[in-house]
Parts: sequence; structure tokens; C-alpha cells
Amino acid sequence: METTENITPEAFMKFFRDTEKLNQLTPEDRTEIFRTVLLGSSDLTEDLLNEILSDYSVIICRQ
Repeated sequence: METTENITPEAFMKFFRDTEKLNQLTPEDRTEIFRTVLLGSSDLTEDLLNEILSDYSVIICRQ
């Protein structure tokens, strides 16, 4: 069910920080948010990518 209700940044962050509510999102929803939340290419740095990879315990094998 879609809603046309406006959501404030504060309400979005409250939802985002609520684990119970966040767990209602589908994996596709989470991926969409993850892929689109940054403003632009200047937000996506090598340091940030390395931090994210570390947070998710992803190991990159470089040859």
C-alpha cells in the first residue's frame, strides 16, 4: 500500500534507527536505500568503501 504522506527527515531517521521497523524492509528496499542515499560521487570515497567493507566483514582479494 503506497502512501502519499510526507515524511520529515527526522521521522525517516527515527524509522531508520528503529531495528524492529527497519527489519520490515525487504532486502530489495534496503539495497535501494543503500545505493541511492549518497548525494554524489564526492560522497563515495575509497575510505568510506573500505569502512563499509570492514563493517560487513567483506574481504577483497587483490592480485
